[in-house]
Amino acid sequence: MRAIYAGSFSPPTLGHVDIIRRASALFDEVIVAVLSQSEKAYLFSLEQRRDMLERTTRGMPGVRVVADTGMLVELARREGADVILRGIRDASDLPLEMQMATANRLIGGLDTVFLVCSPSYSLLSSSIVRD
Repeated sequence: MRAIYAGSFSPPTLGHVDIIRRASALFDEVIVAVLSQSEKAYLFSLEQRRDMLERTTRGMPGVRVVADTGMLVELARREGADVILRGIRDASDLPLEMQMATANRLIGGLDTVFLVCSPSYSLLSSSIVRD
C-alpha cells in the first residue's frame, strides 16, 4: 500500500520526520509531498524544502520525496497513492483534519489515515521552529 504525506514543510520538523519514519514501517511506500500554494509566503523555496526532506529521509526504506504546486488529490492520483497520511498533534487538529479528509474523499476518492505524533513532538510546529 502506498501513502502520500503532504504538507508545506516550511520548515520540516522532527515531528514530520517522526511521522515519516513510523509510516515507512506501516506502508510499502511513503511519498512525502512538499506542496506550495501561490498565495502563501514560505521561509524556504519549494526546492529548498524538497531538498531538506530528501536529505533528512535518505536511507529510510520506501520513502520518496516529490514537490508540487497543484491539488493534493491530483498529485496522489498521478503518484498512485492508495491513502493520504496526516499527522495529528492533539485534539485541536481534528476538526480541520476531518474537514480536509472528507473533502479529499469526496473530490478524489481517497481515504485519510491519521497517525498521532509521538508525545515528545506534540507541541512542535513549523511555526514555532520558524519563529
